[in-house]
Amino acid sequence: MTPAQRRRCFGLLRSAGDVWACVLEVNAWRRRHHAPPLTGYQELCRELSASGPGTFAELDTTGARSVLRRFSDAWFAAAKRRKAGNASAGFPRRRRGLVPVRWYHGTFTLDGRRVRIPTAKGTRALWVRLARQVPYPVEQVRSITLLCEGGRLFLDVTAEVPVAVYLPNEGPDPARVAGVDVGIIHPYAVAGPGGEGLLVSGRAIRAEHRMHLADTKARGRAVARRAPKPGQRGSRRWRQYRARTRVVEGRHRRRVRQAQHEAARAVVGWAVGQRVGVLHIGDPRGVLDQSAGRRHNLRLRQWQIGRLLQILTDKATLAGITVHLVDERGTSSTCPTCHRRIPKPRGRTLTCPHCQFSGHRDLVAAASIATRTPGGGSTTPTPVVLPGVVTHRRAGRHLPGTGRSRRDPRRPPGRREGPDGPRWPAPPTSGESLAHTARIHNTPPDSW
Repeated sequence: MTPAQRRRCFGLLRSAGDVWACVLEVNAWRRRHHAPPLTGYQELCRELSASGPGTFAELDTTGARSVLRRFSDAWFAAAKRRKAGNASAGFPRRRRGLVPVRWYHGTFTLDGRRVRIPTAKGTRALWVRLARQVPYPVEQVRSITLLCEGGRLFLDVTAEVPVAVYLPNEGPDPARVAGVDVGIIHPYAVAGPGGEGLLVSGRAIRAEHRMHLADTKARGRAVARRAPKPGQRGSRRWRQYRARTRVVEGRHRRRVRQAQHEAARAVVGWAVGQRVGVLHIGDPRGVLDQSAGRRHNLRLRQWQIGRLLQILTDKATLAGITVHLVDERGTSSTCPTCHRRIPKPRGRTLTCPHCQFSGHRDLVAAASIATRTPGGGSTTPTPVVLPGVVTHRRAGRHLPGTGRSRRDPRRPPGRREGPDGPRWPAPPTSGESLAHTARIHNTPPDSW
């Protein structure tokens, strides 16, 4: 876009930030006068109408109402969490410089790669050109959202996509149920019917988090001495450093998000190939309420459990697969044969000291999750069927260090090879895993 278009787009985001700050100031004034806060969407819209046109520069009424909707949803979501007993949930009281703005169907114009963004009455039209073609028909597009991430402008397009249609006897079968165990090393471990299993490796995502954290610490130590003191105005060099930091953070988030989508796409594609009609996903979000130390709490936050569940649910729904969240407590620490508790292993192999059962820890958990009833608690009513044939996939082929050279530019030189040459062979160009389809080591007890 041209500099003038870029300046006007950022002006719309700043005006949306002014709407957000105005709502905070109004509620702060009402709180000081012991009046109830304005939190409902209708109440906020009436307050916006009373302010009159032209109050927020080029931002039109539809865009301003989308900010009010965002504030109202955030307030009621925090109230719901606090009512459920989560005392750490906070209401929206922090100001934002740039707030995303959304426009709904009928308020914007989409013409190929050109989009007319609505502006206030009396201002000239704002047409922008997209970097690529919108992958949906115009009649399916329902809304557009203008936002800024890492100093770059994005236009988020929301479309109504129909559910996949299959030929007779080729679509998902509701009688075929598969269990999904969500983890860190393996974002998704799936145990399906017929002794089939799937393991999606997320070690590249974990390495991306680790290398990004180390790089952030190194950059922070390098500029610590010339950082402005509290109350001191920053220099041009400091502003450039902060801008560069935002760019790096945005790129890291986009890399991880793309890898998460690749992992979920691999699960849904495998489920469609196996004609799985129902997915039972273990819900591990209860571990977020337990404090496990500074380092492990960071791992849990980087895990992004809610996003993994939401991405998989959305893709499975579009494929015509039903998704149910079940209780996953005890699935990774209970023997599926003798149903006794097993100490947590150091590796990925689960071995029972009572009946000598051995199997992959994540696949054992997924097989137990497949037998659980939604809302039925942590019980296994039916026998557990363990996978016999496992398919391996990797997520994050685009991440640094996972290509042919396996060289991460953030890693110091001298570590790229081991004593016997390269640590790992170069991955194939097809995007599949290096691991071949192999059988899992399941050792049944002697009585079988």
